Amino acid sequence: MARIFCIANQKGGVGKTTTTVNLAAGLARLGQRVLMIDLDPQGNATMGSGVDKRQLEMTVYDVLLESASVAEARVKPERLVEGGCAYDVLGANRELAGAEVEMVSLDRREKRLRTALAAVGAEYDFVLIDCPPSLSLLTLNGLCAAHGVIVPMQCEYFALEGLTDLVNTIKQVHANLNKNLQIIGLLRVMFDPRITLQQQVSDQLKAHFGEKVFDTVIPRNVRLAEAPSYGLPGVVFDASAKGSQAFISFAEEMIQKMPPAQPASAVAPEPPEAPAVLPVTAAPVEVEQK
Repeated sequence: MARIFCIANQKGGVGKTTTTVNLAAGLARLGQRVLMIDLDPQGNATMGSGVDKRQLEMTVYDVLLESASVAEARVKPERLVEGGCAYDVLGANRELAGAEVEMVSLDRREKRLRTALAAVGAEYDFVLIDCPPSLSLLTLNGLCAAHGVIVPMQCEYFALEGLTDLVNTIKQVHANLNKNLQIIGLLRVMFDPRITLQQQVSDQLKAHFGEKVFDTVIPRNVRLAEAPSYGLPGVVFDASAKGSQAFISFAEEMIQKMPPAQPASAVAPEPPEAPAVLPVTAAPVEVEQK
């Protein structure tokens, strides 16, 4: 069965979509069978995977409303096949914004994605879900379907406050809707080791969360930032870039650390506690001179 992970953070602009598409490409390059699901109405993960969201005949919107199955709505972008990192995409576009209103009165509204994925779980090794930056019914569908949450975060003070909110949300979903849900790990992204504050926050994360912090660190990288404008993951756009190499290393770490998915009846441990605000030593942000 597939291991299903949400890439989530209630704070916007922390690299969720970049993490999703590049992890999917990295896993695919390592021979894993991957399905990437875009649950954000903006459709950035769809476009960043080489799919024109405006040309899609069926999307995750149709899957959530049960007018199409995952097998019918998924696509395999030719550009990813040519780049040697082929993975399936269940795309999204602006139609998805109306799904929440339409789903409010429906039965099992928070578990529709989970039900849909059950039919294709045996076809994949990993399913990655890109969630919108808010606790909406779409995000809730992702959390109810997932075995765990990967949290990309910048090593900055406000990101710590957002992490506290996310941990509390995950604990509530774990307690009420999905006993398998847990935090898989925290991924430090857009990391610049020259900035003292980022190093301090990184140390605080490792001290508090321990093994829940992934060993891989994704550096701030221009080539990763350029890749979406070409409609490709950075791993495909420029595999030799430092950021792309970091995501391939992250994919290797995921394969090594992640056991096979637990059966639905298994109960995962509760997510770790997060303090109200992780303390950060007051110090000016210093940049070493090259």
